Amino acid sequence: MQDLAYEAHEGLEPAGLTGRSGSLRLGGLRPVVRDSWQRSLRHATDPDRALARLVLAEDELDAFRREHPLAAIMPVFSRLLVEPSQEAGMLVAVGDQHGRLLWVDGDTRLRERAEGMMFMPGTDWSEASVGTSAPGTALALGHGVQIAGAEHFSRAVHSWSCTAVPIHDPDSGAVLGVVDLTGGEEAAAPHTLSLIRAAVAAAEAELRIIRLQAAPSGRARQQPATLTITGRDHGLLELAGRRIELSQRHTEILTLMALHPAGLTAEQLADQLNPHARGATLRAEMVRLRRLLAGISPAAVPDSRPYRLRQALAVDAQRALQILARGSYRQALDLYQGQIIPGSEAPGIVDFRHHVSATLRESVLSSASPETVMRYLQLPEAKNDGDAWHAALRLLPPRSPRRAGVVARLAQLEAGGS
Repeated sequence: MQDLAYEAHEGLEPAGLTGRSGSLRLGGLRPVVRDSWQRSLRHATDPDRALARLVLAEDELDAFRREHPLAAIMPVFSRLLVEPSQEAGMLVAVGDQHGRLLWVDGDTRLRERAEGMMFMPGTDWSEASVGTSAPGTALALGHGVQIAGAEHFSRAVHSWSCTAVPIHDPDSGAVLGVVDLTGGEEAAAPHTLSLIRAAVAAAEAELRIIRLQAAPSGRARQQPATLTITGRDHGLLELAGRRIELSQRHTEILTLMALHPAGLTAEQLADQLNPHARGATLRAEMVRLRRLLAGISPAAVPDSRPYRLRQALAVDAQRALQILARGSYRQALDLYQGQIIPGSEAPGIVDFRHHVSATLRESVLSSASPETVMRYLQLPEAKNDGDAWHAALRLLPPRSPRRAGVVARLAQLEAGGS
């Protein structure tokens, strides 16, 4: 695996992967690494210059850590990960949803060595900054990943391996941050991923308990911001106790920023909305969106340069993917109300729409549950899906009264009906 990763690096040139041999070498990488490298090349074409940078000065870092929701559960990570890592010769890093490291602890000598590659509190380890790494890639994908040695896009990190898992808000499902274990080869051992997942689950449960204990008696706690985009062109934003129906463009913008917690430059956001539109059009829309959000909750106003959300935003489609990953197919179907912003032609939205629809379909059809498949067939996007209707027919018991309806629908499809 490492030999293939080194070969892929040999195919990298200052302008990115060029030539037939480079493409073939890239194909030797694991799919999760190959896809991450392709994203990394959009931000930096030279792996020797893909370096972390300090984005939070010491005074800013201290203030930010005190206010961050992860501060309350750091004792859990200290007990379950930091203390064992000191004996094992590894580092534990906890970062925010943008990939900025807030805490780095563990083996003292290893911490000093890691500072040589800027693996330290206050630095940006998102994919946009350093390319493929466990913290940044886990945030980009929304699930745990392991990156070993030369699989890192940045050559400065080739002597390290790491495993990282995102931390989710226990109420909304929004990403709060990421936990990473970094060290030698053992940091990407198979059991490491299970260890970190267990620690994250414990921390999320602890956060829920802390919130319940802190909730004023007789009064409901303020809920996090949520955005409903499945089955509707005009997203429904729930923020600060209010429900607002957004324009389609504002729905697209908020969705794309939620999908890229590390942020997007103006050019990147414009490309994902409409590659042919002028930058002035995006700026005008952002001004209107910022004005709208400022009137509801100033904390929800997005940052600029890059454009990114300051407040966690739970998108129903992302939540559905998280539920699917746990195998709770029927619960995901209850949440999923149809294709994402169906009238949108924005490239970034179209890609996400296809990803969610394909993931949902594959999960449902592999569930081998007639109830789940029949529930899926109620969705508009499944109306003409012959394979799904055939799957239902195979799964339904021979005497099920629902077989007649399935047979009739298949007959319509075979006759060219709609």
